[in-house]
Amino acid sequence: MVSIKQIVYALAVEKTLHFKKAADACHVSQSTLSTAIHELEKQLGTVIFERNNKHVFVTQQGQQLLDKARKIKLEVDELMLLSQLNNSPLSRPMKIGVIPTIGPFLLPKVLPEVRRQYPEFKLKIVEEPSHVLTDMLRQGELDAAILALPYQIDGLMAFNFWQEDFYWVSHKDESGAGLQEITSEQFDIAKLMLLKDGHCLKDHALSACNLPHDQKDTSFDSTSLHTLIQMVAGKIGTTLVPQMALDQLVKGESELVALHLNEPGPHRTIAMVVRPNYVRTNDITILQRLFDKELNKHCVMSYCGI
Repeated sequence: MVSIKQIVYALAVEKTLHFKKAADACHVSQSTLSTAIHELEKQLGTVIFERNNKHVFVTQQGQQLLDKARKIKLEVDELMLLSQLNNSPLSRPMKIGVIPTIGPFLLPKVLPEVRRQYPEFKLKIVEEPSHVLTDMLRQGELDAAILALPYQIDGLMAFNFWQEDFYWVSHKDESGAGLQEITSEQFDIAKLMLLKDGHCLKDHALSACNLPHDQKDTSFDSTSLHTLIQMVAGKIGTTLVPQMALDQLVKGESELVALHLNEPGPHRTIAMVVRPNYVRTNDITILQRLFDKELNKHCVMSYCGI
């Protein structure tokens, strides 16, 4: 019979495409892992990995078997979690992914309260782009991912906990005098600086302004909202910032002005995304409610009290 240990070893080789690295990741000797893989291939009657002195390749039939093996491992992991559901809330470690345009602004607002209420809760945070996190989630490498919606999450389930609008940020010398809100027709689109392609925040900002997603930005592209704010302070252009990030990006910058983007909203939704068969939904619900409460405490409509 094929064993779970063989499946774990095979998936490690698939991930690393290197027998020594896979063995190290599984905390076994290379010979132990190689023997287990050889026995697995013998049991299944097919070659999963082609290897030579320099490279390891997954065969076409081997990939089909590994895809099925991954599902089996996920089911076994869920089985183990089911046996632990009688434990107290958030008593087991959790690994959560978060995108870079959410993590730096969400986590400082919510983690202190998580720690206060659940001091024994062990949480590991992974920061990656949305497409990387959804892949990791589907492969069972994460318990959940915190994403900004709308985003394609086919086959996954979302627990929404926050909705917010964008604010148009400009230098005070270039803002509309006396305005409390602004529409996309009232500011110069040519001066609008957004994140580089590939960031869902850019797509959400363009959608909020009813602009095509191939809209050409200025000659300046950034991977960081902090950098964009510094460019605005230097009178290079303007930008759009989500409500959650205003206190950290704009507070203390006396030369900047932030105006609510008066376009139909909410402009984006923040959610914890999990696999449909994930068994720790009670823990996810606890975090969902806690995050919502803390964000409502720290982010009021007067743009975070600034």
